[in-house]
Amino acid sequence: MTQSSDVILARMMALHPKVIDLTLDRVWRLLAALGNPQNDLPPVIHLAGTNGKGSTQAMIRAGLEAAGKTVHAYTSPHLARFHERIRLAGDLISEDHLTAVLDECYAANDGGNITYFEITTAAALLAFARTPANYTLLEVGLGGRLDATNVIETPALTVITPIDLDHQQFLGDTLQEIAGEKAGIIKRGVPCVVGPQHDEVLDVIEARAARLGAPLLAFGQQWHVTQERGRLIYQDETGLLDLPLPALPGPHQIANAGAAIAALRRLGCDEVACEAAMTDVFWPARMQHLTTGRIVDRFRPADLWLDGGHNPAAGVMLARTLADLPDRPTHLVCGMLNTKDIRGYLLPLAKVAQSLTAISIPGEANTLPASVTATAARDVGMVAAVADSLDAALEDISAKEPYARILICGSLYLAGHVLRENS
Repeated sequence: MTQSSDVILARMMALHPKVIDLTLDRVWRLLAALGNPQNDLPPVIHLAGTNGKGSTQAMIRAGLEAAGKTVHAYTSPHLARFHERIRLAGDLISEDHLTAVLDECYAANDGGNITYFEITTAAALLAFARTPANYTLLEVGLGGRLDATNVIETPALTVITPIDLDHQQFLGDTLQEIAGEKAGIIKRGVPCVVGPQHDEVLDVIEARAARLGAPLLAFGQQWHVTQERGRLIYQDETGLLDLPLPALPGPHQIANAGAAIAALRRLGCDEVACEAAMTDVFWPARMQHLTTGRIVDRFRPADLWLDGGHNPAAGVMLARTLADLPDRPTHLVCGMLNTKDIRGYLLPLAKVAQSLTAISIPGEANTLPASVTATAARDVGMVAAVADSLDAALEDISAKEPYARILICGSLYLAGHVLRENS
């Protein structure tokens, strides 16, 4: 009997004692055993960055598809189902196809030491190589230089979205060190689109690009983007575009949109495709307005939102987004992983939220205990409470303030739980 993808994925979790162990040696070994599928992909757009790479990739995909192109896309982590990570020529990979490539990779690995992300990335590359498409969008999992996706010798384009502090235990303690890891996706002679960056980050990117002769298309230099009178204004050396604002809410999405448009223009797309990148994009758990579903129906008339951001820069962006929404009391339900800078994340949110109710992330071994989250919230000046579950948190808030805006936030793993429960 054919095993389900869930069973195979569970087996793959046991192939390495660590969840994260950055090196490319194991990936190269497995890819060689599979016949090096990474060399047979449709033209690759490779994206790295601390924040915004998923949203930017989603906009690029919307634009390319509007231009009549078929697009593979690889993202991580998934929210509700693993299949979300692998999109083949526009559609999520089927269960049968996923099971087949996972089985093939498991057999080719032959019991070798390899992380879950490495072997599942190899499975995605195998599926991409065997399915015709015009483009392949690859999102880095962690860092860039030693990430399992960094096996494409000559991509068509690389994109680096804003870089900030996150995953310091793996990437380094300074912005320059982290930038060095993420700039590792830049390849010799391959154009690189660069979103807004700290000066010290841009210095690192420019130095690597210069060494490799990689043309840079950088925000504030080769392209500019602003929001004016409810429109997105983009300009580069080929002219000006006056476009709708991106369908993804938040002022930070303006810069992400600019990077997506710069990429699309470099790939030869016209204004129609760029407009579709703004209007047709959908990317769940990025300030997602929940308007239907079990949870929404149960807690009406509360206004429910969901966001998976989890680092200090994401906290700043989220606070700006909330400040731009119509005036309404805002309460947070927050669960985070124990590897995150919780104080840095919550500090900007303290200015825009009336309260925070802390929960532990259901089913997640590395969740921060709710009591620790609540203590951190109080430390930054927030009114904080603890609830035993998501439903209990929503009940507590909606009982006191039925028409409140409630933002569930702090982790993509919590966001995935919410989407599954709300379906």
